[in-house]
Amino acid sequence: MITPDEIQRVLAGYANHELTVATVGSHTALQILKGARDEGFRNLAVCRHGTEQVYQQFGVADEILTIGRYQELMDGTFQQQLIVRNAILIPHGSFVEYLSPRRIENELAVPLFGNRAVLEWESDRVKERAWLLNAGLRLPLEFTSPEEIDRLVLVKFPGAKGGRGYFLASSEAEFAQKLENLNLSDKAQFTIQEFVIGTRFYPHYFYSPLQDRLELLSMDIRYESNIDGLARLGALVQDRTPEPSFVVTGNLPVVARESLLPKILEIGQSVVTASQELFSPGLIGPFCVETICTDELDFVAFEISARIVAGTNLYINGSPYSHLLYNEPMSTGRRIARELKDAAELDALERVVY
Repeated sequence: MITPDEIQRVLAGYANHELTVATVGSHTALQILKGARDEGFRNLAVCRHGTEQVYQQFGVADEILTIGRYQELMDGTFQQQLIVRNAILIPHGSFVEYLSPRRIENELAVPLFGNRAVLEWESDRVKERAWLLNAGLRLPLEFTSPEEIDRLVLVKFPGAKGGRGYFLASSEAEFAQKLENLNLSDKAQFTIQEFVIGTRFYPHYFYSPLQDRLELLSMDIRYESNIDGLARLGALVQDRTPEPSFVVTGNLPVVARESLLPKILEIGQSVVTASQELFSPGLIGPFCVETICTDELDFVAFEISARIVAGTNLYINGSPYSHLLYNEPMSTGRRIARELKDAAELDALERVVY
């Protein structure tokens, strides 16, 4: 694994007043690039051939580097192109999925915003569950074997796939049939969780180690295909309902009842505290705890994304919550850049970069 000392040696060669905020051209890149520019940074997008026109059209990228495959970002010569530009890479869901947590941990010599040690805890379902339990959160019941299925369950797979491949089952036989028909390379690495009924809330947090402060910046609900489309049809398809799927296709803005905010803030703080105990220095920057609020107004946490999530794209110009914290439009992308700027001014990049 690339050690903190190795990253610090790279940072020692950087000019703090000439940093470049870089990210992979996908997921939340538009927001990250705009946020960097708003905070006075030069920015850079790494795009796969054929996707660069998005960033050219919106005019948010100061520089675009193109590659044939995203995996080429890990080539030593390409990494050097980033290092000579004083680049700090901002991870997001596509970045992690395309490059894999293990390769990022072991091969990426470019400084990364946040704590790369979190990737192992986020991507490993067993460690992720241990982390959330350590934080004292209520989790869905988990089944260790299909033979144990005695209720409606959701079957999930590792990685940041946006829900692709997830399916519902209510018996061992139904599970076996659907798994066999699934075309996923890692389908043997399934997780079986009880399907919890309730309202889904995806709060977007930011933890600043410089201020030792947790911020609730925004919140969303995911729009999923085809389950949300089926819900609109209701009784029209009750006798011929297609198999539900849970591929994330978009995001909807939401604010929670104000009386729920203490619980939501407590969830975020508990996750940060547990991370500091499990993999010091713990979470740095943006993260999202994916939750369901039951009709008893209790929250069930079922997953964590330890980086910026796509739902924050709703709030490029700020959210109702960020407006309460800041007097200027503050997206999660801009909040990342603000933390980097503050760290650079304090000569403390090592506190927010690894």
